[in-house]
Amino acid sequence: MKTFEELDIRKDLSYAKTHEWAKMTGNLVRVGVDDYAQSALGDIVYVELPSVGTAANAGAAFGSLESTKAVSDLNSPVTGKIVAVNDALSDSPELVNASPYEDGWLVDIEVPDSKEFDALLKSDAYSEFVKTLDDEHS
Repeated sequence: MKTFEELDIRKDLSYAKTHEWAKMTGNLVRVGVDDYAQSALGDIVYVELPSVGTAANAGAAFGSLESTKAVSDLNSPVTGKIVAVNDALSDSPELVNASPYEDGWLVDIEVPDSKEFDALLKSDAYSEFVKTLDDEHS
């Protein structure tokens, strides 16, 4: 697992305490797992994603990641409707490890407003949160 100093926490993204990142463009929120989560999980071998059209509820699981270590739920940072899924992950789940912020994105969620997105952690607050987790494991 990467140390805190090695983690890539992007300034232009928002984060959930369950280690999903979110980026809003218009009324769409793109969601993926962050560098901390992919590093902690190890090699991702399977990604289970919902169908397009499925409802997503903030804080609720919408899929899962299976790694060589464990199976982990993917939790939605916002409420809305799944309008796109990253089909490339079915054949190449390792993209979550190799490129968690670009090629390894998970879903796009259409949201009715930005309230839940606005409540997510910004990069500085998320960095502090992750640092406390890193300190607990040291």
